[in-house]
Amino acid sequence: MSAEPHAGTYAHEAVLPHPHPVPEAAPPAARELVAKHREALDEALAAVTSRGYLSRYPESPSPRVYGEGAAEAGEQAFEGHLTRDFAELDDQPATDGRVGDEVSPYGPTLRITYPHQDVEGLMAAAQHAIPAWRDAGAEVRAAVCVDAVDRIHARSFEMAHAVMHTSGQPFVMSFQAAGPHAQDRALEAIAYALFEQRRVPSSVVWEKPAKGEPVRMTKDYRVVPRGVALVIGCNTFPTWNSYPGLFASLATGNAVVVKPHPRAVLPLAISVAAIREALRAAGFDPDLVTLAPEADGEGLAKTLALHPAVKVIDYTGGPTFGNWLEREAGAAGKAVYTEKAGVNTVVIDSIPDLRGALGNLAFSFTLYSGQMCTTPQNVYVPRAGVDTDEGHVSFDELGEKLAAAIGRLTGDDAKAVELLGATVNDGVRERAAGLAALASSAGGRVVVDSRQVAHPRYPDAVVRTPGLVALDVTAESTYSQECFGPVAFLVATDSTEQSLATFRDTVREHGAMTAAVYSTSEQVLDDARDAAADAGVALSENLNGQVFVNQTAAFSDFHGTGANPAANAAYTDGAFVASRFRVVTSRRHT
Repeated sequence: MSAEPHAGTYAHEAVLPHPHPVPEAAPPAARELVAKHREALDEALAAVTSRGYLSRYPESPSPRVYGEGAAEAGEQAFEGHLTRDFAELDDQPATDGRVGDEVSPYGPTLRITYPHQDVEGLMAAAQHAIPAWRDAGAEVRAAVCVDAVDRIHARSFEMAHAVMHTSGQPFVMSFQAAGPHAQDRALEAIAYALFEQRRVPSSVVWEKPAKGEPVRMTKDYRVVPRGVALVIGCNTFPTWNSYPGLFASLATGNAVVVKPHPRAVLPLAISVAAIREALRAAGFDPDLVTLAPEADGEGLAKTLALHPAVKVIDYTGGPTFGNWLEREAGAAGKAVYTEKAGVNTVVIDSIPDLRGALGNLAFSFTLYSGQMCTTPQNVYVPRAGVDTDEGHVSFDELGEKLAAAIGRLTGDDAKAVELLGATVNDGVRERAAGLAALASSAGGRVVVDSRQVAHPRYPDAVVRTPGLVALDVTAESTYSQECFGPVAFLVATDSTEQSLATFRDTVREHGAMTAAVYSTSEQVLDDARDAAADAGVALSENLNGQVFVNQTAAFSDFHGTGANPAANAAYTDGAFVASRFRVVTSRRHT
């Protein structure tokens, strides 16, 4: 795989708004970055408008791509952080102490401490840094942001270990999802931000017809940021879920305060250190981006969210705090972007490739022990069974075949851990261990229990295989709630029509990030598309290969829609960036 950027074939030639002039007052180093990263930004702009394939950052951790010794150097860099102060951020403003108590889901305590900030001093420094960044213009900001992502990319192996030992992801997934895939999402957000700002011309001559000479005015349009943006990180995907909001806000002129999850500080500390380095090298105040870790139980997110300097908030996590942010911070006039919880759904009507479908679904359930906001949970199947390319399969037989497919993936402990990773918290572990009681309370049965796997390298890791519980469609109170982790429900319905109706209604009420359908009937596929549109959720159809329902591609797939309760925004579209800046006009007679 080449390490060079690769653009796919686009379905149409995009008509893009013209670049803005680069202000003469922009720092010389920043002006050089505009030329250096012009091609990368042009490719990204073309991709977000055509939805074509683009990946600037290679996802394979192979030494053929990254060079001999890159993996070992990254691991050494990670180990160099352990049991020490994270000194790269010691130049942050308003430091009033140190915090940090991360414990790896694989067992070891990291014993890293980070500088803790006084909130008022932090906000004052962030606000002070904004004017020069604002006046540098959209082209400079985008180029500096790309340079920052490139610097993060150079630390991808270090990041992989940091994410593995804070989130519990298996190593290869940590490398891909927290590294190149997250970096591509960052570039996508930068491109959308640049596109939306370019839509507003920097200056025009306006003419109004009149008797004699027309009325002429020169009108200058100035993009101005909202203020300070707050990014509230999550435990499971600290970089992938944080980068879109972080770079969308930074590229539109805002300062950004990053509040990491207390159990996943290191990945965002590395990210912030790299961004500050890029800002400083380009001639800007590094306090445009700061890390705000908190002491155990401090509740810093609420304090920051309600601070009057904070105008934009990005949050990924549980619905309780997400709903509070939408309600309280939204009422205060802040732009709030949330990704919360949902009930991801699969509707099975008939299966054109039984073996391929079973393998695809089993992998989707297994990857990272189901600890993804996109992992399928509810599988609706007619109780009379389904037709397949291998003949008719009853409801019970389908459950048995799905259980066998999961078993083939997870039967060998040493291999299974490379897909499963480690469970991230006690809530996930308790749900996985309590399937028998859960099934009994709902009048169902356990098709396959969640098995605890022994990790050959980390004996203290709690690793769980996916469990599958068969339920009747009447057990709505059980399957309509998100059961985050390695828990899935096989739900017996009266018909595909009932499956689609239940899917639509459940997602409308409780939200979902993903949905899938299997059918050989074009009419059923059409009906599923309509149900997905009604519910406001992205749909995958008849997946049977190396594309999975719980994975999305930057520049092509929108992550979330903002059209159901699981999320009020999408990664990434124009709406995700356009409210992060405002336009101020100056006009005069010509």
